[in-house]
Amino acid sequence: MKKVALILLLAGVAFASCSGQTRKNNEQNKEEKKMKTIHLTKSEFLTKVVDYEKNPNEWKYLGDKPAIIDFYASWCGPCKMLAPVLEELAAEYGDSIYIYKIDTEQEQELAAAFNIRSIPTLLFVPMSGAPQLAQGALPKAALKDAIDKVLLNKN
Repeated sequence: MKKVALILLLAGVAFASCSGQTRKNNEQNKEEKKMKTIHLTKSEFLTKVVDYEKNPNEWKYLGDKPAIIDFYASWCGPCKMLAPVLEELAAEYGDSIYIYKIDTEQEQELAAAFNIRSIPTLLFVPMSGAPQLAQGALPKAALKDAIDKVLLNKN
C-alpha cells in the first residue's frame, strides 16, 4: 500500500511540473506574439515604408497597415521616455499598426531626407493620404488619440 501511495505521489509531482512547464511555455508564446516596435535601416525603410529615391516627388506608402515612425537617438532624454510608451502601444494595438523606429545617428541620410531637425519626431502614416509629423515626446493619451483618429479613422 505504501508503494502505491509513493508511486501516485511521484506521478502527481511529475505531472505538476510538466503542466507548470507547459503553462510557462504558453506564457512565453503569448509574450512572443505581442507586437513590438521594429527598428528600420534605410534599405528596409525603402522597401517597407516609401521608396523616396525612386519616387522623390510622390508619397506612395508601401505598407499593408498604418504606421508610426519614431525618429530618435540613443542619447536623447525625451526619446528614452517615449520608447516604453511606444512599446506599450505596439503591444496594445497588435496587428492594427506598425511602430517603426529609426535611429537618426545611424541613419543620418534618412533623417535628412525627412528634414528631421529635432527628436523625437513621429511620422504618422495612414494607409491613404499624406503622413503627418509630430515633434516631441507626446503623452500616451495623445498618441492613442492620434492613432485612433489619424491612422485607424475611429471617431
